[in-house]
Amino acid sequence: MQTPSEQHRQDPCRGQCVSAVELIGIFYEQPEQLGKFEQVSRESVPEAYRELLDHTDHMTVTVESHHADRVDVQVLQSDISGDHYRREILLRTHNQQKVVQYGIVRLNMTLLSEKPRDEILAQNKPLGRVLIEHDVLREIQLFDLLRVECGPVLAKLFGVPIGTTTYGRTALLYCDEDPAIELLEIVTPE
Repeated sequence: MQTPSEQHRQDPCRGQCVSAVELIGIFYEQPEQLGKFEQVSRESVPEAYRELLDHTDHMTVTVESHHADRVDVQVLQSDISGDHYRREILLRTHNQQKVVQYGIVRLNMTLLSEKPRDEILAQNKPLGRVLIEHDVLREIQLFDLLRVECGPVLAKLFGVPIGTTTYGRTALLYCDEDPAIELLEIVTPE
């Protein structure tokens, strides 16, 4: 059986490619404000991070399982431009409010039905949970695994020194077979 990374290499841009730099550019003029990003192979990602990132499941479910707690979303910034809703978020464990993930999402609102779209725009629940609860048929295409050296913004959000290494990924989420949601997801340093 192929890993998500291997499947990606065979079909690198089935619908469209997701660029970390482009997503970061939605909210930051310089990607270095957030961090330094390097595309890496699956084999160079430490095991704990690989388990969190190298899969085609919702990160909401994955981090909840890893931290044995539900997660809540904290929207740092959001905007709507044309048909696209974009937001910068943190996921925090429900009980201890520990930051477990940073993310940037760009969603094509025309590709979601009204109820899940309205619930996402309300900004009260993680994206994955909304899609699961509304039974939106979804498929996640993993693009890149990333080594991330935390810049000033990410270091502050994670509560770590500037330069701390962590890992992330880019992915494209298909909703009812349409490429609806671009994702940059970075997990808190272990």
